Amino acid sequence: MTPADVAVLAVVVGSVVAFGGAVVLALGWALRTGQFDNFQQGAASIFGPDEPVGEPTDGPPNTR
Repeated sequence: MTPADVAVLAVVVGSVVAFGGAVVLALGWALRTGQFDNFQQGAASIFGPDEPVGEPTDGPPNTR
């Protein structure tokens, strides 16, 4: 292996370890703060008070 190959391998392995650690930290944060406690509330949070939940209010022309 040339020094360039070792450098590329070190960068790839380092990146995998860093991103893997970031994923573990993000999952730990999400579990600690209760992000997975109520999926239904999160799913309905995009609807406004004047928009009924689960009923489409927009779509292609001439479909209503």
